[in-house]
Amino acid sequence: MTFPLRRLRPGSAGSPSAHGAHAGRSRRLVVRTLFATFGALVLVLVAVFVTVVADTRARVTRSVADSLEAGQRAFATVERRRQAELVAQATTLAESPTLKAALDTYQAEVRFASGAALADLRATLQREIDKLSTRIAADALVIADAAGRVIASAGRHRAAWHPGSTVALDNAFEPVEEVAERGPGPYRVVSVPLLFGDTRIGALLVATALDPAYARELKDLSRADIVVLLDGRVLTTTLEGEARDAVEEVAGELPEHGVVPIGDTDYAVRRLFRVGDADFVAATSITDVAAAEHREALKALALIAVGALALSACVSLWLARSLARPINRLSAELQEMAAARAFDRTLPRTGSSTEVDALIDTFNGLMRSLHEAEAQNEVAYLGVIKALAAALDARDPYTAGHSERVSAISVAIGERLGLSPEELEVLRLGALLHDIGKIGIRDKVLTKAGPLTREEFEIIKSHPTVGAHILRQVPVLSAHLPIVELHHEQPDGRGYPHGMVGDAIPLHARIVRVADAFDAMTSARAYRPAQPPQYALDELRAHRGTQFDAAVVDAFLEAWAAGPAGIWATRVAADGDAPRPATLVRFDRAVGE
Repeated sequence: MTFPLRRLRPGSAGSPSAHGAHAGRSRRLVVRTLFATFGALVLVLVAVFVTVVADTRARVTRSVADSLEAGQRAFATVERRRQAELVAQATTLAESPTLKAALDTYQAEVRFASGAALADLRATLQREIDKLSTRIAADALVIADAAGRVIASAGRHRAAWHPGSTVALDNAFEPVEEVAERGPGPYRVVSVPLLFGDTRIGALLVATALDPAYARELKDLSRADIVVLLDGRVLTTTLEGEARDAVEEVAGELPEHGVVPIGDTDYAVRRLFRVGDADFVAATSITDVAAAEHREALKALALIAVGALALSACVSLWLARSLARPINRLSAELQEMAAARAFDRTLPRTGSSTEVDALIDTFNGLMRSLHEAEAQNEVAYLGVIKALAAALDARDPYTAGHSERVSAISVAIGERLGLSPEELEVLRLGALLHDIGKIGIRDKVLTKAGPLTREEFEIIKSHPTVGAHILRQVPVLSAHLPIVELHHEQPDGRGYPHGMVGDAIPLHARIVRVADAFDAMTSARAYRPAQPPQYALDELRAHRGTQFDAAVVDAFLEAWAAGPAGIWATRVAADGDAPRPATLVRFDRAVGE
């Protein structure tokens, strides 16, 4: 046989009236129908959105790739023309007779000239390079001898090509283009040989800094972001923010053309051209372009969605209301029945819906069965608790009726403290079971007439823990467990088994503590006779706030002061015998008593 964990009360969680109280927050049929219809419609719209996004992305990817390729071809044509013009300019400058003569004289005299003469030769070359630098747009114009030593330089980056430094020269007799890293950064260099007759006497270098300004210039021409790579490293780029940092991680893996993720963004990339070992790569964000396309598509989709949702709302509302009317009437009657706790009442059939009438018939049958089962279970539940208490009292004739008396006194105290009927019921039954743990104490210890040894007293002190262990095996008694386990705790922290302090001890356990103490002091035990009530009252006052909760003691004294209709009458009625006078002793049994 199973028992309910607790009795349902109006407004409690799990009761019919609780469902009525929270009806405003529950999902009604109208809302559920709207949710279902809207949910289906939203799923369709999401599917359309996903399809549109995927299609848009695919189209954008193709479009960006095609645009990048077309732009690359146009840019490559422009860049080849521009570079050819630069090479032509450099070649024209390299044909300067004055420059060649000055360089040939310098190389012929450098081994024999004195310091002053050598300085004059270098000054001559410097004047020539300064004049030439005004005729070409370059960051640096450099003259190097046949061994690659810089003799003179001009331009705003001349410091990176200072005289005496060396450059790597190709032995070719034709202009050569390459990328060189010097000083503050990399340079794109056009090297034109300086020939005197058939002899190569040096080279004229036209250097363009590969700095952010140059990269922005290429970006404007190609209409795409630029990444300049050398040996898997990024020399410069127009990418910004996280993309600038992320491109460093994938620099060695960028293909000549294709789609690659750079950070959180997909980019279409294509190599524009190659200079020496350096690659000039264009990159266009597919994600950014797709976002713009998505916004346009979503505008159109939003208009469709608003119209579809409005139509769906109208149809769903009409359908849900037609279904909800009979159910709402049934719900209102159920709430009224639950509020009145009229569980034996029969609900009338609506006559408007076969399904709802079938539900009402089933519910009426269920409520009749539940009403009968609740009455049977309550009787059985109380019987089990009383049987457990009786089993404990039967072990010791001196404590017979103790649990019943403690239960009655506890309820009297609880009423004075204003506990609800439900809390009083928990208190009453918990007090009946408060000493259930003594079932596990051996008879020779429990009923010993003489003083207890320290070991025996520790065994006696274990009964709250033993009782809690017993109750944990029975879920229906879980509400009473704190009373059983903690009724020997004291406000001053000197109680057992946990040494809890003050309000940390549950109120029910504090109440049973006082009731247990009063009955123990005024009842005869195997180890000492009963005490008169006045002695017990004095003890409670003396230890108010230390051994006993002050508010509970005050409530007990108020109930006691009620006279024959109060606690003493209740206790005598429960005991059946008048208290017997005895010598003064404490109520708690201790070592050596």
